[in-house]
Amino acid sequence: MSQLGLGQLQYALAAVLLLIGLYGMLVKTNLARKLMAMNVMQVAVIVFFISLAVRSGGTPPIEIAHGAADAAYANPLPHALMLTAIVVSVSTTGVALALLIRIHRRFRTLDEPELLDRLRE
Repeated sequence: MSQLGLGQLQYALAAVLLLIGLYGMLVKTNLARKLMAMNVMQVAVIVFFISLAVRSGGTPPIEIAHGAADAAYANPLPHALMLTAIVVSVSTTGVALALLIRIHRRFRTLDEPELLDRLRE
């Protein structure tokens, strides 16, 4: 069995974060904990995409000097997309927290089975 190299460590981190988030979404019954697990999964996706965009020895594509046409440039598109994903994640979390506050005020619980029982009444 081969060991993880330094170049593959970020992929293992993303996989572990994704599994932790998936575990929290499937096993936990508290809605606030499910929201935190969803955020962990979002961070896993962001870490994964940023790791794909990293180029060893790459330079930012800011200015092309004369004669440097063969330089290795880092692709800025994944970074820009992940900035957008972070904004969407924060917005989603804010809306979800507002909904959790409303649910707690109305039903006095955030526990999913108890909430479902109260909704059936």
